[in-house]
Amino acid sequence: MNDKPTPQSLLQRAGQIPRLERGRLSVIREGPDGAYYNHQCRQGGKNVSRYIPREQVPAVQEAIEGYDKFAGLIEQYVDRLVDETRKEIAADSNKKSQSRPTSSLPKAPKSRR
Repeated sequence: MNDKPTPQSLLQRAGQIPRLERGRLSVIREGPDGAYYNHQCRQGGKNVSRYIPREQVPAVQEAIEGYDKFAGLIEQYVDRLVDETRKEIAADSNKKSQSRPTSSLPKAPKSRR
């Protein structure tokens, strides 16, 4: 039995992730009222950092986890398509090599100009 999900099911699961955010969430310091948080990510080739209020931390963390899950599903999707593509190419190559007639005659040399 094949337990691998289909490429279509991987895309469907990736499309159901409601929120995405790249990067990571870090505690920048502890204050008297609790931790202060910083979100870091790459945008346009640059590292971008922004302050995250405490009340937004759970939502941002959930979005980061959503992105990680999304990226993993897309990686699986690509792996599956690469495997299928390689199998198709190998099968086409085998078909072509079987259908070609072989000749026992030597090839004529190419003329030089």
